[in-house]
Amino acid sequence: MNTPVAPDPLRPWPDTVAWRPISPRYFLVRLAALGVSVLVLTVACLVTGLLWSAWFLLGAAAVLVAGALRAVFLRRSIRAWGYAERAEDLLVRHGLLIRRLSIVPYARMQFVDVTAGPIERAAGLATVTLHTAAAASDAIVPGLEAAEATRLRDRLAALGEIREEGL
Repeated sequence: MNTPVAPDPLRPWPDTVAWRPISPRYFLVRLAALGVSVLVLTVACLVTGLLWSAWFLLGAAAVLVAGALRAVFLRRSIRAWGYAERAEDLLVRHGLLIRRLSIVPYARMQFVDVTAGPIERAAGLATVTLHTAAAASDAIVPGLEAAEATRLRDRLAALGEIREEGL
């Protein structure tokens, strides 16, 4: 006897949409940022441990272990990011343990923002952020090649204007 399959709220997660991945170079950007954070926290714990209490030396060890664990899962985390452009909306997915699928209708977009920090610029990458009236429905697509970020920004802005004219 066949039991009906419950609908999956994350559809169209894996196979019903042509997903575009973010740049693999984004892994290096995130790894560099993680390395800087771990270095700063470790040095702070070591200095505090030498000046006040040896318990902070355990904090330094904990920071190193946590940083190493994050580095191990970082590549899979980067691969989980993807976006897809459809006729009426943009889909953005990410997450390993907790998967998230954001669907942003072009008609709801207020503006598109492109940012690139110093490490992203050095890697030739940028982040595209879509802003809507509801802050909770904003979508972020990090780690795009600079040319792709520009193309996506221009396309989303054009589609948003077309949808706005129809209102």
